[in-house]
Amino acid sequence: MVDVGPVGPQRSVWSVGVLVRNVADVIASRFGACTVRGELSGVSRAASGHCYFNLKDADGGTALVRCAMFRRAAGLLGFAPADGQLVEVRGRMGVYEPRGELQFVVEAMQRAGAGALYEQFLLTKTRLEAQGLFDATRKRPLPRYPRAIGVVTSPAGAALHDVLTALGRRAPHVPVIVYPSLVQGADAPAALCDAIARASARAEVDVLIVCRGGGSLEDLWAFNDERVVRAICAAGMPVLCGVGHETDVSLADFAADLRAPTPTAAAELATPTRDVCLDALASIALTLRRRMHDAIDAQAQRLDRAALRLSRPDQGVRAQRERLGVLAHRLASHGPQAVQAERLRLARLENDVRQRGAMRIAGERHRLDTIGARLRALDPRQVLARGYAWLSDRDGAPVMSVHRIAVGAPLRAVLHDGSADVLVTGISATAPR
Repeated sequence: MVDVGPVGPQRSVWSVGVLVRNVADVIASRFGACTVRGELSGVSRAASGHCYFNLKDADGGTALVRCAMFRRAAGLLGFAPADGQLVEVRGRMGVYEPRGELQFVVEAMQRAGAGALYEQFLLTKTRLEAQGLFDATRKRPLPRYPRAIGVVTSPAGAALHDVLTALGRRAPHVPVIVYPSLVQGADAPAALCDAIARASARAEVDVLIVCRGGGSLEDLWAFNDERVVRAICAAGMPVLCGVGHETDVSLADFAADLRAPTPTAAAELATPTRDVCLDALASIALTLRRRMHDAIDAQAQRLDRAALRLSRPDQGVRAQRERLGVLAHRLASHGPQAVQAERLRLARLENDVRQRGAMRIAGERHRLDTIGARLRALDPRQVLARGYAWLSDRDGAPVMSVHRIAVGAPLRAVLHDGSADVLVTGISATAPR
């Protein structure tokens, strides 16, 4: 039975406490014990051991209820609640009187599978990983000593303050350029892509830090957007991603060239400390001084040696005169002998050439005489001189056989001293042997 107070003028105005308690009684009587299925969001654990979170519809709806799980029940959990997990909770609905808010007091919780956002996170990660966007081979090393550092984040967020503080402490000599962008909400992915593209186009920094502070899975969801992942991969300089706390992991972390657990850690990873740089410069300066002194000493010794040589130039002149005298003596004593020997050699060569030439000419003359004799022996006129005649028909073709002529055929007979026209009056063939 719920006491709503007497109806009448005497109770027309209620106190806040009475109203809240009556509402709580009504809710408690209607929802005394029930089981609810939903997606965890904004999970936090207090130092007292109590666990606080929101439970929302897993199908993307906007309904949300605040939940509290006190230390005794939270200590019995067999897993660590995290944003995006789909769970079933058992408890009772009530009202938190100090703030007049609806609150579901959870007495037991069990996992019911991955939440919608977490499931989408895994699906997108698998697809982009298959496309090679997360490959270690495409990761670029950060510059050891960047000349300028860019920061993509919200100007109003605590992350920018943390990054600037860390950079100012570690490397105050390095200029920092901020590319403002939204980091939460529906318009955040496009803003982040625009800021990263702007930094790449201006090409004024050596490394780019993309960061924001911690939050729920929904708060960090812009850094799981595929457009942001591709913008980071296409950036013209190495990208260092520091989103959320150490336990928060986004797809931007996988795409970045290096992941930092927090924005402050990103600033620390982006540049060495000022003391480290000064120590390195001091070491380089010491090495330069040592090498410069070594070079000066070597040149000083070289100058000393040259000075010693220049202090007594007459010694060098005397040595050269002595050398020239030796060469002149050699030339005077060996010159005529060499000329006479060369003349004798040339005379021998001349005599040898003449003898060989005469012998070769005689041989060639004998060979020509032999060839002439052979030619004369083959001359047809020599044969005709021995009483032979050469017969040819009226066309000038030689008559080689009686079978080639006929009686009455005109022929020409060529003798050694002339020719005569003859007429065949008879033919007799020689019997073959």
